[in-house]
Amino acid sequence: MITYKLHFIPLGGIVGVTKNMYVYEMYNDDKLKDIIIVDCGIGFPKEKELGVDFVIPDITYLMDKKEFIRAILITHGHEDHTSALPLLYDDLGRPPVYASLLTSMFIENKFKDKHKKITVNRVDFNKEYIFGDFRISYLTMTHSIPDTTHIIIKTPVGTIYHGSDFKLDLTPPYGPGPDFYKIAKAGHEGILCLLSDCLGSEREGLTLSENIVGQTFEDEMRKTKGKFIMTTFSSNISRIRQCVDAAIKFNRKICFLGRSMRDNTKIASSIGYLPIPQSLFIKEEEVNRFPAAKICLIVAGSQGQYGSALSKLADRQNKNIQIKTGDKIIFSSDPIPGNENGVYETIEQLSEEGADVVYSDIADQLHSSGHGNQEDLKFLVRFTNPRYFIPIGGTIRHQKQYENLVEQLGYAKKDVYSLNEGETVWFVKNKAYKGDKVETKNIYVDAYGIGDVGSVILRDRKTLATDGIVFALSMIDNKGLLIGKPKIFSRGFVFEKQEDRLYSQAEQMIEGLFLTKNGLTFDAGKMQYDVIKNLEEFFRKATGRKPLIVAEVIQL
Repeated sequence: MITYKLHFIPLGGIVGVTKNMYVYEMYNDDKLKDIIIVDCGIGFPKEKELGVDFVIPDITYLMDKKEFIRAILITHGHEDHTSALPLLYDDLGRPPVYASLLTSMFIENKFKDKHKKITVNRVDFNKEYIFGDFRISYLTMTHSIPDTTHIIIKTPVGTIYHGSDFKLDLTPPYGPGPDFYKIAKAGHEGILCLLSDCLGSEREGLTLSENIVGQTFEDEMRKTKGKFIMTTFSSNISRIRQCVDAAIKFNRKICFLGRSMRDNTKIASSIGYLPIPQSLFIKEEEVNRFPAAKICLIVAGSQGQYGSALSKLADRQNKNIQIKTGDKIIFSSDPIPGNENGVYETIEQLSEEGADVVYSDIADQLHSSGHGNQEDLKFLVRFTNPRYFIPIGGTIRHQKQYENLVEQLGYAKKDVYSLNEGETVWFVKNKAYKGDKVETKNIYVDAYGIGDVGSVILRDRKTLATDGIVFALSMIDNKGLLIGKPKIFSRGFVFEKQEDRLYSQAEQMIEGLFLTKNGLTFDAGKMQYDVIKNLEEFFRKATGRKPLIVAEVIQL
């Protein structure tokens, strides 16, 4: 008789909100047989200002298991669920990828941007897919983007309900509502474990429908005498469509700013998800040909990302469009946890330019969260009635609140597995228990490559940004004796008036180091190390700062 075991490993998306990637392994008699992966997204690190563009999941654990990967299943089209796929796909062995219509087109476009090609299998919601011992079915769900799905994963051990980002929206602006029949049917047949989005677990009530935002756009646009500018996630097609509908009603010309915004809206338009009369659509360089009161800009960069279309407007770096008094800017998204400072800095800049900036802290109904509040989460629990729970897509505090919600519904807190990245759970027939942790690390991506940015580079970049850099150059003869005085110069460290005296003292200190080595066997590498350490301590005491020290000992 075969003993089946299911191993769940989150490689992202558990406590960091973004960078979603979940691995399911099926074992027969302790022998690995099949793997499926759900989602493959990027994260947005605090190190952004240090030249890090984004973070991707660490797939080291899967490198010797790629032959067992049967499929990659994508839940919806947001970047934190899809955008790492072009970067990791080859390393994962190029398994088949499955996604809904809009999601699949977004993914194919991301591959095209990387000069790669992929054909994504478009999900049939009436079909069950078989991958070894996994039987997979998709169901329609609502979020802040059309074609969002949840996934039912049937295994010999039991059924897993993978409920990533969602809210229960009964009146979505476009597309069907949640498939309550399929959810309830799965619950009736028995769910071993519910993986549930938990990001809204602190908010009471039900999440508002996306439809309320459309009326807000109309109300705000009616009062705006200058340009009407709306910023949101470029993949938030539902929100974008509502802004487009308001612009059509007020006969405003529509212009999309930002490459991702242009690409995504073009894809959505091509499949009928974003109808725009050609007479109202204009290009960026045409904006100044029309009165400001006849312009609607839909702009990428709602998270305050450096270099985004919105930040360029705020920094006066857009040669075609300037922010002026009378313009109104609507932030129709909340900051991702950790991005708050960047968002508020952008709001400050735009306000200084004279715009009327409206955001959720000062106005209601600008943004309807795509993540279910407490009552949404409770409804999903009641529909599925699982034996175990794993909260996903939030932070530690969201996980704790989710535990409280589950307890309110009569379930035991001990049956909620609040995990950190790499922590695992094993499932056997009707049972679950914690497994060994899989070691993971942040894989940083910058303009030059993947994984080339390590902790040392980040430390040096931070030092350069805050304390500057000092160069120390020493010339020696073949006996290790100094030739002339050491030379010191710097960038971004101290004001010019302080340099002469400070650097004169530092040069004297270096001369003293060389004198102590006189007559001893000379080691240039050791001397270079000593110069760096002594200069670090000298500058710390003299200035209170710790610049990056680059020391060169050159033998002539």
